[in-house]
Amino acid sequence: MSHIAGKGGYVIVASTTAVAGIRSWTLDLTYDMLETTDFGSSGDKEYIAGLRGWSGTFEGFKDGVPLTTGATVSLALYESSAGGQVWSGQAFLNGIHPNVAVDGIVTYAYDYTGTGSISLATS
Repeated sequence: MSHIAGKGGYVIVASTTAVAGIRSWTLDLTYDMLETTDFGSSGDKEYIAGLRGWSGTFEGFKDGVPLTTGATVSLALYESSAGGQVWSGQAFLNGIHPNVAVDGIVTYAYDYTGTGSISLATS
Protein backbone atom coordinates (compact mmCIF):
# COMPACT_ATOMS: atom_id res chain seq x y z
CA MET A 1 0.00 0.00 0.00
CA SER A 2 1.29 3.41 -0.95
CA HIS A 3 1.13 6.18 1.64
CA ILE A 4 0.73 9.89 0.95
CA ALA A 5 2.56 12.62 2.87
CA GLY A 6 0.21 15.34 4.03
CA LYS A 7 2.76 18.01 3.12
CA GLY A 8 1.38 18.13 -0.43
CA GLY A 9 -2.18 19.05 0.61
CA TYR A 10 -3.85 22.40 0.08
CA VAL A 11 -7.24 24.15 -0.02
CA ILE A 12 -8.75 26.22 -2.84
CA VAL A 13 -11.74 28.49 -2.14
CA ALA A 14 -13.84 30.19 -4.84
CA SER A 15 -11.84 28.61 -7.70
CA THR A 16 -8.80 30.83 -7.10
CA THR A 17 -5.30 29.87 -6.05
CA ALA A 18 -4.59 27.87 -2.89
CA VAL A 19 -5.42 29.67 0.35
CA ALA A 20 -2.08 30.88 1.74
CA GLY A 21 -0.90 29.65 5.13
CA ILE A 22 -3.23 26.63 5.45
CA ARG A 23 -1.64 23.76 7.40
CA SER A 24 -4.44 21.21 7.72
CA TRP A 25 -7.98 20.36 6.76
CA THR A 26 -10.63 17.87 7.85
CA LEU A 27 -13.69 16.48 6.12
CA ASP A 28 -16.59 14.67 7.77
CA LEU A 29 -18.74 12.79 5.24
CA THR A 30 -21.73 11.29 7.02
CA TYR A 31 -25.11 9.70 6.38
CA ASP A 32 -28.23 10.11 8.49
CA MET A 33 -29.12 6.69 9.82
CA LEU A 34 -32.87 5.96 9.69
CA GLU A 35 -34.09 3.37 12.13
CA THR A 36 -36.23 0.63 10.57
CA THR A 37 -36.60 -1.57 13.66
CA ASP A 38 -39.98 -3.28 13.91
CA PHE A 39 -41.50 -6.22 15.79
CA GLY A 40 -39.84 -8.64 13.38
CA SER A 41 -36.35 -7.33 14.19
CA SER A 42 -35.79 -9.91 16.97
CA GLY A 43 -34.74 -7.27 19.49
CA ASP A 44 -31.89 -5.88 17.36
CA LYS A 45 -32.02 -2.36 15.96
CA GLU A 46 -31.95 -2.08 12.16
CA TYR A 47 -31.08 0.93 10.00
CA ILE A 48 -30.91 2.20 6.44
CA ALA A 49 -28.87 5.11 5.13
CA GLY A 50 -30.69 8.39 4.71
CA LEU A 51 -29.39 11.72 3.48
CA ARG A 52 -25.66 12.32 3.06
CA GLY A 53 -23.98 15.46 4.35
CA TRP A 54 -20.46 16.84 4.58
CA SER A 55 -18.68 19.44 6.66
CA GLY A 56 -15.31 20.15 8.20
CA THR A 57 -12.61 22.67 8.96
CA PHE A 58 -9.36 24.02 7.59
CA GLU A 59 -6.79 26.01 9.51
CA GLY A 60 -3.41 27.63 9.25
CA PHE A 61 -1.35 30.76 9.70
CA LYS A 62 -2.78 34.18 8.92
CA ASP A 63 -1.34 35.13 5.55
CA GLY A 64 -3.21 38.09 4.10
CA VAL A 65 -6.83 39.14 4.42
CA PRO A 66 -9.16 36.60 6.09
CA LEU A 67 -11.65 34.76 3.90
CA THR A 68 -15.18 36.11 3.85
CA THR A 69 -17.61 33.91 5.76
CA GLY A 70 -21.38 33.73 5.43
CA ALA A 71 -21.41 32.80 1.75
CA THR A 72 -21.44 29.72 -0.46
CA VAL A 73 -18.22 29.13 -2.40
CA SER A 74 -16.62 26.40 -4.45
CA LEU A 75 -14.29 24.41 -2.19
CA ALA A 76 -11.56 21.97 -3.19
CA LEU A 77 -9.65 19.99 -0.56
CA TYR A 78 -6.48 18.45 -1.99
CA GLU A 79 -4.72 15.51 -0.35
CA SER A 80 -1.73 16.15 -2.63
CA SER A 81 -0.97 17.54 -6.07
CA ALA A 82 -1.55 14.10 -7.66
CA GLY A 83 -4.57 13.81 -9.91
CA GLY A 84 -7.69 12.34 -8.33
CA GLN A 85 -6.71 13.17 -4.76
CA VAL A 86 -9.21 15.98 -4.29
CA TRP A 87 -12.61 16.34 -2.66
CA SER A 88 -14.71 19.20 -4.08
CA GLY A 89 -18.12 20.82 -4.08
CA GLN A 90 -20.08 23.88 -3.04
CA ALA A 91 -19.82 24.77 0.65
CA PHE A 92 -21.04 27.46 2.99
CA LEU A 93 -18.20 29.08 4.99
CA ASN A 94 -20.03 29.36 8.27
CA GLY A 95 -17.34 30.10 10.84
CA ILE A 96 -14.00 31.75 11.42
CA HIS A 97 -11.85 31.33 14.53
CA PRO A 98 -8.85 33.64 14.88
CA ASN A 99 -6.32 32.51 17.48
CA VAL A 100 -3.79 35.00 18.87
CA ALA A 101 -1.28 34.22 21.64
CA VAL A 102 1.56 36.33 22.95
CA ASP A 103 3.99 33.44 22.44
CA GLY A 104 2.62 32.15 19.13
CA ILE A 105 1.78 32.86 15.52
CA VAL A 106 -1.66 34.21 14.58
CA THR A 107 -3.77 31.43 13.08
CA TYR A 108 -7.22 31.23 11.55
CA ALA A 109 -9.54 28.22 11.48
CA TYR A 110 -12.59 28.07 9.21
CA ASP A 111 -15.72 25.91 9.44
CA TYR A 112 -17.63 24.86 6.34
CA THR A 113 -20.80 22.92 5.57
CA GLY A 114 -21.30 21.34 2.16
CA THR A 115 -24.42 22.14 0.17
CA GLY A 116 -25.32 19.62 -2.49
CA SER A 117 -23.11 16.81 -3.64
CA ILE A 118 -19.37 16.37 -3.15
CA SER A 119 -16.96 14.93 -5.69
CA LEU A 120 -15.01 12.19 -3.94
CA ALA A 121 -11.30 11.59 -4.21
CA THR A 122 -10.73 8.86 -6.79
CA SER A 123 -7.18 7.80 -6.02
